[in-house]
Amino acid sequence: MNVEGSTLKIESSLRCWVEVDLDAIRRNLRAIRSAIGGGPEILAVIKANAYGHGAPGVARAISRDVAYFGVACIDEAARVDGLGPRVFLLSPCLPAERPRAVGSGYVVTVSSAEEARAFAAIGPVAINFKIDTGMGRVGCPADAAGGELAEVNRIRGITIHSISSHLPSSDDDPEFTARQLARVEEIRAALAPLAPGAKWHVLNSAGIFGFPRHAHEIVRAGLALYGSACPPGFQHLLRPAMAWRARITLVRDMPAGATISYGRTFRAPRPMRVACISAGYADGYPRQVSGRGAAVLCAGVRCSVLGRVTMDQLVVDISEVPSAVPGDVVTLLGRDGGEEISASELAGLAQTISWHIFTGVSSRVRRIYNEPAEG
Repeated sequence: MNVEGSTLKIESSLRCWVEVDLDAIRRNLRAIRSAIGGGPEILAVIKANAYGHGAPGVARAISRDVAYFGVACIDEAARVDGLGPRVFLLSPCLPAERPRAVGSGYVVTVSSAEEARAFAAIGPVAINFKIDTGMGRVGCPADAAGGELAEVNRIRGITIHSISSHLPSSDDDPEFTARQLARVEEIRAALAPLAPGAKWHVLNSAGIFGFPRHAHEIVRAGLALYGSACPPGFQHLLRPAMAWRARITLVRDMPAGATISYGRTFRAPRPMRVACISAGYADGYPRQVSGRGAAVLCAGVRCSVLGRVTMDQLVVDISEVPSAVPGDVVTLLGRDGGEEISASELAGLAQTISWHIFTGVSSRVRRIYNEPAEG
């Protein structure tokens, strides 16, 4: 039994995999470009293995369409270095990572003159000077930014490539975000004489669609790149790029009253046909959805997940799909026929966020692309 709408030929011995639609990612990039206009550069956030989609494959597919790749650390940078776009280290470097960052020519993120000086002691380096305007994580306090940036200017070997800040609530608090962006504009005007050539970037995915007039010189496209909108009002502009599939390994007929999975939390209210599915929380399927109405798609039919999610298996109700047999494909995330399970739906059941669902897909789940990767 195949998945309706999927044209990929998947080897029959594959138990659990992710299908990545590279054309959808390029389409999402076009939607991002449409929102911000032709001027700003796009920094594609491909950290955390491109949000679970596979960083090398995604990077090759979009290398001609973006100016920068954004990653969290040196090891992630090494996976996409040399593909064209410049690599941005979005998180602070450990002291032991600094020599590789400088030697590789990456743009490094710093929050102080002291941090910039530590990089410059190794060699010439381009920095992204980050200012905290409400995130409370990385960045120089806004009130101290002028003094710190003036000190950075006195450090030999430093090039101020860009100045940035981060939006903590662009997806759920537009009033705060509007005030924050107004504050950024004030800071930019004040700091312009200290870094006249620096590029500014503040907008993340939600900001790109919600506040595009603040695009400045660079925008950072993360979740939207992969086709998931937060807030959901922009979902119609995007196409999900990930479909997550697994196979049925066993079909059983269970009598009324039978209990299923650890803790015996589910008791069959009637005779049921159930299937064991070759995916579990070791693959990244969230255990937290147990008993909360989660479903998979089998032949385009929603089939409820029964009992607790286990490490390597799910048990689902296939009573409405009597033709299902071992080897058939089910969809954990994505579309099958007229039905779809979105990342936001699964995240809601797990009481988490879409980013967590995507990045949680484990390394034992193979990534398969809908077209050959270049290079």
